[in-house]
Amino acid sequence: MLKGFKDFIMKGNVVDLAVAVVIGAAFGAVINSLVANIIMPLIAALTNAPNFDSFALLTINGVDIKFGVFITALVNFIIIAAAIYFIVVVPMNHVIARRNAKLGIKEAEPAVDPQIELLTEIRDALTSAPQGGQH
Repeated sequence: MLKGFKDFIMKGNVVDLAVAVVIGAAFGAVINSLVANIIMPLIAALTNAPNFDSFALLTINGVDIKFGVFITALVNFIIIAAAIYFIVVVPMNHVIARRNAKLGIKEAEPAVDPQIELLTEIRDALTSAPQGGQH
């Protein structure tokens, strides 16, 4: 039983996953700091409010429905997603493309779905068939 556990832990994908989680958590702290300390203060300077928490506050029978808190969370999510895309994804794609070009690696064309291929053949056969008919 312990040997099986050791084999499971030592698999490459488990170790890679553990490293990815740790790096992801550290990178998440950097992105959260960027959002909390730079981007949201800029938005606050433009809107004269530190967040949208008090926006669209509705009270029904003494219960607060806080649409603004949801809007703040949504804006934070969009800002974090944009930051990750523009700071990590775009530069990494550029680096990978440059490396592949340098090494002469060409991107493989995606496999065509057999159903799409069949429909294309049928379409082509129908368009190349003689037009006209008997009257």
